[in-house]
Amino acid sequence: MTRIGYTMMTEQAGPRELVEHVVAAERAGFDFSVISDHSFPWLESQGHAPYAWSVLGAAAHATSRIPLTTFVTCPTFRYHPAVVAQKAATLQLLSEGRFRLGLGSGENLNEHIVGRGWPSADVRLDMLDEAVGIIRALFTGENVTHHGRHFQVDNARLWDVPATPPPLGIAVSGPRSCAIAGRRADMLIATEPKQSLLDDFSTHGGAGKPRIGQMPLCYDPDRHAAVTRAHEQFRWALGGWRLNAELPLPSGFEQASAHTREEDVAKSIPCGDDVDAVLEAARPYVEAGFTDLALIQIGGARQLPFLRWAETTLLPALRDL
Repeated sequence: MTRIGYTMMTEQAGPRELVEHVVAAERAGFDFSVISDHSFPWLESQGHAPYAWSVLGAAAHATSRIPLTTFVTCPTFRYHPAVVAQKAATLQLLSEGRFRLGLGSGENLNEHIVGRGWPSADVRLDMLDEAVGIIRALFTGENVTHHGRHFQVDNARLWDVPATPPPLGIAVSGPRSCAIAGRRADMLIATEPKQSLLDDFSTHGGAGKPRIGQMPLCYDPDRHAAVTRAHEQFRWALGGWRLNAELPLPSGFEQASAHTREEDVAKSIPCGDDVDAVLEAARPYVEAGFTDLALIQIGGARQLPFLRWAETTLLPALRDL
């Protein structure tokens, strides 16, 4: 049975609200949680971008059961991999073993703020590959010195190391990232239910490892309100990840999605309170073999009603699926 997760989407809620929401998600019975790690929202209408790692620290203390997962952190631009290793080890200790470190090659939207430029996808994947090696070496608790193509590490060491390091996931979108994930990661992360991604992951060493997917929905008893909100806040997602990784500011996503209509969004995202529509959207992930599926409820102010509906109606139906 696919495990069902809840997404703390930092682009659409403030830090205190995000912690409140994950506490409610734990109470509602979600199997795990994930959190985005942004410095900008995709669209100004979303309106938020608190620091995910501070939220995770608070969430680790406010919850007792639900696993916490970055979905995903880029360890190559805003953050040096040695800093990511320290943050992840600390979160694993704070959460008493409930943390999973999801990593990816990043989006220009978030990483441009440090002024290091935005290289090609191949270079970004090379950087990710090297960064993962550094993080894994530091998880051993040993001194690490590394002189690589992209990163320098000078006699680094983690002084507070969990007995079991956090499992490490890598976000994939094509053959090259799948190869890195199969070789380096404990789990695959993807936002599309493409069978080819899972097959490539298995081919390169990922057979039998967890696969975490993610899908948006927009719950509201008023379907028209749900469609309007999904269009206002989530139409950027229809651009695809090749475009979404490149644009540097919310204004670029405003422009890129200017001609996206409400009906276009409604065709791609389940809107309203029709459980069957959510099941149909989730079915490709289940059939492809995803072991975990994180749901995004669109709209920061509509999380608690969604969580009440999920507890009584949606989660039982998804588990039957």
